[in-house]
Parts: sequence; C-alpha cells; structure tokens
Amino acid sequence: MGGVEIRELECFLVLAEELHFGRAGARLYVSQGRVSQLLAALEQRIGARLVERTSRRVRLTPLGERFRAELSPAYAELAAVVDRAKEAARGVEGRLRIGFQGTADARLMEAITTFRKRHPACVTEIAEVPFADPFGAVRQGEVDAAIVLLPVAEPDLVLGPLFSRQQQTVAVSVRHPFAGRERLAAAELRGLPLVAAAPPAPAYWREAHAPSALPAPAVRTLQEGLTLVAAEQGAMLLCRPTAAYHGREDVVFVPVDGVPDSVLGMVWHRDGETERVRAFARAVTEATAVPAAA
Repeated sequence: MGGVEIRELECFLVLAEELHFGRAGARLYVSQGRVSQLLAALEQRIGARLVERTSRRVRLTPLGERFRAELSPAYAELAAVVDRAKEAARGVEGRLRIGFQGTADARLMEAITTFRKRHPACVTEIAEVPFADPFGAVRQGEVDAAIVLLPVAEPDLVLGPLFSRQQQTVAVSVRHPFAGRERLAAAELRGLPLVAAAPPAPAYWREAHAPSALPAPAVRTLQEGLTLVAAEQGAMLLCRPTAAYHGREDVVFVPVDGVPDSVLGMVWHRDGETERVRAFARAVTEATAVPAAA
C-alpha cells in the first residue's frame, strides 16, 4: 500500500463523485482545506496528479479516472468485510464455546438453557477447563468464555457475573481421623497437607484453594487430587456441588466452617468480547448471579 491511508482513499472517491471540494468535505465531515490536504498526500504517494482543479471546475485526470475505476470495487469489498465483521460482533449467532471448571452444575446449565432459548441461531459448545489451568483456554482462544473458581486477578481478562456461592468441604480418606466428623473448623485445616493445583495456575489462585503451610502434592486435575486423597497423601478443599459430583466410596467430604465460600465467575478475554459473550453474561446474571461483593 506504500503507506497510503484509508482516509486518503475515501476522500479521493468522494471527491471523484462530487467534483467539488466543499461538498466532498461536507460528506466527510471535514473542512475543504482538509480535503485538499488528503488529496495532496495521496497524489504525493502515487507520484502524479489525480485531480485537476481550476477556478471554474474540478475534474479527474486520465490517471485519476483509471485509479477510480480500479479502486472503487476494491474499496467497496473492503468496506463490506468491515461491515460483516461488525455484524458478526453484534449478532448472537454462529458458535459460542463455554468452558467450565469443576462441574457444570444445575445453575450453569440453567444459564446455558436460557441462552439457547433466546438465541436459537447460536450453537453452544461446552468444554471442561483443566483444574491446573483455569485461564489458559480463554487466553488461547479455545473457548470464548469460561466459568472458573475465584479469585481472578488477570489484567487481560474480564471478570463478569459471579454465582454459585457454596460452602467449602474438605476431602479426606475414609481412613482419616476427620472422616467421622460432621464438621470442621477452619483452624483444623492447618494440620492438613492440602493438595494444590499445579502450574500454570497462578500462585495466588493455588494458595486460595490450598491454604496450608504443610507440603502436599500438586495436581493437574481434580481426579488426580482425589486419587491422592484416597491414597492418604493429602486432603483437598472442594465446594459442595463438586464434592457431590465426584463422590467416591474411599473419600469423605466434611463441611468446613470459617473459610471463604467457593464462588464461580464468568471470565473472557478483553479482546474477545462479542455480543454472544455479552448475551451469555446476561443469561448467567439472570439465572445464577450473586452479589459482586462476594
């Protein structure tokens, strides 16, 4: 393109139609002098005059005529491409890929059902987000949005509606002394090695879900963590729905008082916000939202 700016091309095409600098400026919402500047810049880049201007008339040079004939369809196609992109961004159609972490519980499925009813032209796909990589799928474009466990402190991601506040439980082996308890206090967790997520989960996120000073294994998936719990190699904090979904005979889930509730939030990339994502955020808010102060 030799450094040619779109605004220069647009100015030339409008001037070629109007053959009047004042009317061209009015259409472009710029001054007549600005039209002259844009035209001069374009002619300098091309290296020849495109427009002849006298006190009585404005007309295209032979090169200007040929340039307009070849430029008009190309510019129209470029404008159409931009318009189609804008329409796709505004329209709730196509495909929406939703990631979830832990379990797709009834609240999340209600939001998905609401979205599908409102936007039948948009196909929804659901994929599990790895326990050890809560934000990777969004960053890599594998999903358009994800439902993940808080906290979220990622500058390139948007934290949308919060929902599914649940009490925490601690998973222990059926042979552990705590297995027979009805409840535990937060202070009692200090004596437990809590299984944590492995990187690339951020350090602050891993600490929030395994607040223990005792050494414990790091895992990539919830199933790995629960297997280590069953093998008496540690304990693991899980919310009630996830505990129920992953229930097994060799692991007991004991409610814990005095620790922050587990809260899920919808996240998406700042550069990937489309009308589909916004529409799903509205469905999540209406179906499952909790106060943002969580």
